Amino acid sequence: MRLLCVSDIHGHADALAAVLATAERRGYTQLLVAGDLCFPGPKPLETWRRLTQAKAVCVQGVSDRALATLDLDKVRARSEHERARLDRLSQTRTELGELILARLARLAPTYRLPLEDGGELVLVHGSPADPLEPISHDMTDEEVLSLLGDDPADVVICGGSHVPFDRMVGGVRIINVGSVGEAPCSSMRSDVDLVRVGARAPGELVRSGAVSAYGTGHADATFIELRAGELWVEQVVVPLGRAA
Repeated sequence: MRLLCVSDIHGHADALAAVLATAERRGYTQLLVAGDLCFPGPKPLETWRRLTQAKAVCVQGVSDRALATLDLDKVRARSEHERARLDRLSQTRTELGELILARLARLAPTYRLPLEDGGELVLVHGSPADPLEPISHDMTDEEVLSLLGDDPADVVICGGSHVPFDRMVGGVRIINVGSVGEAPCSSMRSDVDLVRVGARAPGELVRSGAVSAYGTGHADATFIELRAGELWVEQVVVPLGRAA
């Protein structure tokens, strides 16, 4: 079983298409998506259709929940930015339609997958203890432990923070898969940077340069595969064109 794991597409269908094209060349058996699917990017409907065509397993993210449940009549914008976001949310609802919004509302907050070695993987947008609260790369071990909860599984696949990382805390492998649609800009060593690590040896993401503003210069994706009882991880940076 070779898993393609992504998160935080945010309606950027062209970036998703670039990731899927890269994944097709490398090969994968199942697509897992850790939420924030359609908002606020330019192509929410196309994003949803691509995920449906790919038979993706998706969990609910913060923006998915907002799209499906937020009562706009009870929200007052406090700035031009907030007003623009609320307008875009309303537009996105119209573009998606009631049927897709209902499906977003029904997305589960977590998805558990048994692994071939007898372990278990949990897919969540934020963290096992709070699916809406992300685990970020700069948290201390103590902060991460507080978000793992009582039954976090052996491997946690998450998003939310938009910055990919791979670390072991309290015997739990935590793999943040970054963002497809809103990855922070940074310098990259090459067109596609990878890290391959074994089951109990998380490694550094091979990305040079400091994280700066959000942009669409690249998309993040992670491949996960069990090989001879070891969990192998490839975290991939997919370069994007201007249209992504």
